[in-house]
Amino acid sequence: MSEMSVSQPNLSISKASCSHVEAFKTSKLGLKNFSIILTNFVATLSLEARKRKSQAMICFNCGPTKFPIRLHACLECIYFGCYQHKHIHEHAKTTNHNLAIDVTWGYVYCYPCRDYVYDSDLERISKRKKFKSNKATGTSYAQYYTWEPTHQELEILKQNSQRRRISDNSYIGLRGLINLGNTCFMNCIVQALTHTPLLRDYFLSDKHICQFRDDPSMCLVCEMSRLFQEFYSGKSTPHIPFKLLHLVWTHARHLAGYEQQDAHEFFIATLDVLHRHCKGSSGPSNSNPHHCSCIIDQIFTGNLQSDVVCQYCKGVSTTIDPFWDISLDLGPSLHMRQQLAASSTTQTYCDESEPKSLLDCLERFTRPEHLGSSAKIKCSTCQINQESTKQLSMKKLPIVASFHLKRFEHSNRFHKKISTFISFPQYLDMSPFMASRRGCKPTIDASYANGSPLNENKYELDNFLSQRKSPRFTLSSNYRYCLFAVVNHSGTIETGHYTAYVRQHKDQWFKCDDHIITRASVQDVLDSEGYLLFYHKEFLEYE
Repeated sequence: MSEMSVSQPNLSISKASCSHVEAFKTSKLGLKNFSIILTNFVATLSLEARKRKSQAMICFNCGPTKFPIRLHACLECIYFGCYQHKHIHEHAKTTNHNLAIDVTWGYVYCYPCRDYVYDSDLERISKRKKFKSNKATGTSYAQYYTWEPTHQELEILKQNSQRRRISDNSYIGLRGLINLGNTCFMNCIVQALTHTPLLRDYFLSDKHICQFRDDPSMCLVCEMSRLFQEFYSGKSTPHIPFKLLHLVWTHARHLAGYEQQDAHEFFIATLDVLHRHCKGSSGPSNSNPHHCSCIIDQIFTGNLQSDVVCQYCKGVSTTIDPFWDISLDLGPSLHMRQQLAASSTTQTYCDESEPKSLLDCLERFTRPEHLGSSAKIKCSTCQINQESTKQLSMKKLPIVASFHLKRFEHSNRFHKKISTFISFPQYLDMSPFMASRRGCKPTIDASYANGSPLNENKYELDNFLSQRKSPRFTLSSNYRYCLFAVVNHSGTIETGHYTAYVRQHKDQWFKCDDHIITRASVQDVLDSEGYLLFYHKEFLEYE
């Protein structure tokens, strides 16, 4: 058996204990000695016992040491010896005391057998003592024990002794959804959520604790758990999500009815209800009551930084706001249009070119914007309303970055859909849009003061923007994302249909059109119009 100084030892557990353990149990003081040593040096029940343990936990040969030495206690006398330097082995050889217990894990080592051995009687005593210790100290019982199958689970495992191999060509997780009457908007969002890796792992691991104890049928998180289980059960027939639709109508009444709804609005409403229904068990942290640690916020929530610069004193006011997704304009923003209309006699710099790619949209989203004389903001330094510029950037990125391309335009006079093709990459680097990568506060906007033209400062702005696109700003893999789902809308704003592309395994893509699932290529996905884009971090960061 290989030596391990820190980690839990590997066990070769047989169905029956060895003859040396059987002889130890039948001896006069065998089980009594085991119980005493277990209580005082493994599963300590009191503060005094823990103090005695800390004082006695020293190898009789090595003495005090800074490093873990896998200390063992002899079960037949008062002796502590380390496994690392074979002192417990030497003691057994010279005294014929064959059994010792690992004081860290509570496993029994047999010297003649040269291995750790399992015995049901000793294990029963050990569990009882450790349970009492956990109850006395407030320690979670799960810290000591991994999952153990029940009798019913053992029978199932015996009947299914061979593991089912899931190959790269497996279709488990792919399942169509019946359209219940203009519910394609819901079906495509469900497909995107069920293929969100961490969300899938959470729901399939049964970690949710329902807060609707009086009526669990009203919990959307419970229904999502059942939905994930249906998707990954191996069934291929289309699923009918009538219960999910009912719960969404109940908890988000503005989506009730059989009219065609907006997929983006349904996505945000679903996250909001899931967030409210699961935050009771893992809600606001003690350190920050406004920060929720529920699974929805852990996966989808990022922080957006807004820097407002006073054009008189150059003072910067910074605010941080959470977001679940980023909505991106595909043309001049409403504010920019108003600014252009108001400046018919004054030259104002404005990039009126329509974006051609997702990166263009993000560049425009994070570009400094002059708020104008009609939108003066009170400066905390000047204490009066001053003209200012505003710039957005990413303070903290979510694990799943969701982008909403604003293809539907609504005004008092008309409603229209923007069908402009916007290219988007399979792999996305968000480092150019991070607040920490900007390197400085947006002080280059002084040329906007009093509505004056940029002139030579326009070159400075273009130079700054080109630097942000430079490869040298790509500093960390924590900002790299990979595309895993795309929601598309075809047709007009009045009559249309939603479909979704989802990624299965690494490079397999499928098109989900309600109950019809067909294979697709990466190029099919990248050539699609794109309405909602879902990216997952390539490398997870733990904070």
